[in-house]
Amino acid sequence: MFMGLAAEKYDRQYSDRQLLRRMATYFAPYRGRLIRLTLIILAITAIGLVSPLLIARGIDLVGAQPSVGAIVALCVGLLALSVINWACNLMRRRMTARLIADVIGQMRNDAFRATIHHDMAFFDEFQSGKVIARITNDTQELSQVTVLISDLISQFTILIVLVGVLFTISWPLTLALLVMAPVVVFFGWAFRRVARMVTRSGFRVIAEVNSAIQEAVAGIRVAKTFRQEQAIYDRFRQINRRSYEVNLRRGFVLSNVFPTLNAMAGLGTAVMTYVGGLAAIGGTVSVGAWYLFIISLEQFWFPMTNIASFWSQIQGGLSACERIFALIDAESSVKQIEDPRSKVQKGDAQSSTPNLRLRGEIEFRSVSFRYNEQQQVLRDFSLRIAPGESVALVGHTGAGKSSIIKLITRFYEFQGGQILIDGRDIRTFDLVEYRRQLGLVSQSPFLFNDTVMNNIRYARPDLSDDMVEAVARRIGDGEWVAALPNGLLTQVGERGQHLSMGQRQLVALARVLAQRPPIFILDEATASVDPFTEKQIQAALNLILADSTSILIAHRLSTVKSVDRIIVLDRGRIIEEGDHATLMARGGHYASLYDTYFRHQSADFNAEMYQKLKA
Repeated sequence: MFMGLAAEKYDRQYSDRQLLRRMATYFAPYRGRLIRLTLIILAITAIGLVSPLLIARGIDLVGAQPSVGAIVALCVGLLALSVINWACNLMRRRMTARLIADVIGQMRNDAFRATIHHDMAFFDEFQSGKVIARITNDTQELSQVTVLISDLISQFTILIVLVGVLFTISWPLTLALLVMAPVVVFFGWAFRRVARMVTRSGFRVIAEVNSAIQEAVAGIRVAKTFRQEQAIYDRFRQINRRSYEVNLRRGFVLSNVFPTLNAMAGLGTAVMTYVGGLAAIGGTVSVGAWYLFIISLEQFWFPMTNIASFWSQIQGGLSACERIFALIDAESSVKQIEDPRSKVQKGDAQSSTPNLRLRGEIEFRSVSFRYNEQQQVLRDFSLRIAPGESVALVGHTGAGKSSIIKLITRFYEFQGGQILIDGRDIRTFDLVEYRRQLGLVSQSPFLFNDTVMNNIRYARPDLSDDMVEAVARRIGDGEWVAALPNGLLTQVGERGQHLSMGQRQLVALARVLAQRPPIFILDEATASVDPFTEKQIQAALNLILADSTSILIAHRLSTVKSVDRIIVLDRGRIIEEGDHATLMARGGHYASLYDTYFRHQSADFNAEMYQKLKA
């Protein structure tokens, strides 16, 4: 049943003490609320104890001197206590709800912050649906268990005070009761390990369900294209069935705790009622005291069984807590080191270079990089790109082009050698400030579900509407903007689906143009676009290339011809470099790549094909 529900690599085991201490740090800022909540709980506890005492005293008085006035006074007193108890419980519930909402909200913020700061290797390795489940489902589960814990604290307080009261009624009966209590606790504790296991498995299978839904929705276009709706539905049914089985087992385990403990408590009550009855007959205790002891037994067993039985459910909260903290504590493979030049001669303070502006010199020195032990990509790789130079990386799939880009952007960690930016080790930069110096356009440009204008100024929120429009109109005199239904106010839709691939590229390039980064990186899309759009794309590229050090994975002949230098890669090695004309004249690997990838885009090839068709 639990096959395929293994822990993620970044999961770790925490002891209950570690988890509770960690949780305590989230409650620490709300000490004032906790104190007020404790006082209210004590008030509720006192009311819960006064009611049976008042009834027991009333029974003794009515038995001694029966009167209507005494009965009315007893009823009024009980009614008043009920109203006060209702008001206190209302305040406790409201305060508890607000406190837990604040704590869970902060924990969810921390989990999301940690997630977005993980390196790209983390997102490549772990499914996004499972990560989302930890931030949403697990925190929600933890909030529900936290409410349960607050109730148990209230009941535990009642239990402690009640034991003291029972001692004043009859210490022999109370001692007998306390001898039986560990039996109930033992049964509750016995469920602990199995409850933790089935609850953890329940969270993992829910993460599987979320991941399946997320993947199906994201890939629905492909599924419909190949008529695979039934296939993804069958896969979801299989995962959902496993979720049903795992959660059914979890429910079976948890649902058996309370009935078992209730049976034990019922047995204990029967024994104590018999013993107390004998004591009342013998005159050791009064009838009112015997009644008080019997009614107090229910208030004793209820928190006792709750504490024991809900301990298994608390394990569910601790499991959720464990998964959330594992996500927060997951270590990044990309590690920055301290730069001595960043130190400030004031105590231990350090500068984060907030006004960093790079020249754009990039140098690889004997760099080695692999994704895993079996996938070595770069070995002893060296390359220098001068400030302001534009370089195109070409080569067959797997040559290492994308890996070079991922290392420059610090999405992945290299294992050997050095990468220098302006002569400085790339690992010494503040990542936030460093990445502000990079302009990246991926092969499939990602646009947020907003207007074209807001997508252009994504990296520069300070730009006014007029400034954004001026940037957009620098590309092809703004003709592409005029072609949009509502100009720059056009909604692009989710992932930019309302725009063509060429239009998405233009928006992404305009975004970089507005950013004006010293280093520009382009993983050019292979999608075919019409000649007019390609001309506008090339115009945008020329504007960016003029002001930046540029590294391009090129798929268009026009892009390859426009760069200063072409780097030809094969299995992580540079085998040729030079401009287009020089490399073509050599007739080497680049010439072969040209015939494979670029020749069909040339005017000569089109003219040749036209002549063949004409003939």
